Amino acid sequence: MIHELKILPEYFDAVCSREKTFELRKNDRGFKVGDYLHLKEWDGEKYTGREATRYVNYILYDWTGGLHDGWCIM
Repeated sequence: MIHELKILPEYFDAVCSREKTFELRKNDRGFKVGDYLHLKEWDGEKYTGREATRYVNYILYDWTGGLHDGWCIM
């Protein structure tokens, strides 16, 4: 499955430089290992045209050490 997601410029830049290798998201889409995240840069008003796709190879769900219910780290 491919999930299209908005991402703010400061986070998009970190993803593109490979400095940021994770996403913290509300799991309202049923994310699974093997999915792809198609990240579309959003400046708060419109898409900028920059996009990146990343593969989901691990997901942390429902970790009671600080992750709220319904959220995941991929």
